[in-house]
Amino acid sequence: MEKTLPSPGKLWLVGAGPGDPDLLTLRAARLLEGADLVVHDGLVGEGVLALIPAHVERISVAKQRSRHTMKQDLINELLVRETLAGKQVVRLKGGDPFIFGRGGEELDAARESGVAVEVVPGITAAAGCAAQAGLPLTHREDASAVSFVAGQCKDLTDQDWSGLAGHGRTLVIYMGLATATAIADKLIADGVSPDLPVAVIERGTTADARVLRTLLTDLGDLVAREKVQSPSLIIVGKVAARADALDCLGAPGVAAQIRDFI
Repeated sequence: MEKTLPSPGKLWLVGAGPGDPDLLTLRAARLLEGADLVVHDGLVGEGVLALIPAHVERISVAKQRSRHTMKQDLINELLVRETLAGKQVVRLKGGDPFIFGRGGEELDAARESGVAVEVVPGITAAAGCAAQAGLPLTHREDASAVSFVAGQCKDLTDQDWSGLAGHGRTLVIYMGLATATAIADKLIADGVSPDLPVAVIERGTTADARVLRTLLTDLGDLVAREKVQSPSLIIVGKVAARADALDCLGAPGVAAQIRDFI
């Protein structure tokens, strides 16, 4: 008699959203309940992690600047190995898997290994944090285009950022705290007005969120003097001046605040 092969496993690349567990999609929540293993990032909110059933195995592969719990190639190997072993594996990633989440790399690794894989989108930080801050990324009077940029990019000074910010545009910078001064200098050197409004959203969508608003020329100094911590998002453009419409931040139990340096 032939041996019965084990049921095939499946890998799910799931977006956890920007932090607030209420922003997790229904599909993501259902997958967490049915998972055998959840491999999660450090940016996944504690409220989201609390939704994982106690019997489900968890592995943290948190990354921090210049220090990784597990390198990306080893994460890829882990995901493939556990899925091929027949497990339902949820790779839980902060925000959206395909927006600065390395979801593309993990998808490629799964496909190359013959692993069944599916992507479940999540609310990216730009949408979630801007919404909480009352900051429209597009506006008929101010911006008809939005660009997402990684602030920890290599060879920053060699890149042309002249078309990313300015009239009619909003620039959203992920992972930009450590290079905030260089980013401001680069944008100004490429022709962006030093007086363009900027908003820095710290710990967006959480109860202790903080919104700091200033001008582009002051961005680096603001990050330093206010001791802004990760995770934070930088939004450059005229729409940042609208971040003072923060009725949502005054909701009961929400300690979020806005500080204005314009």
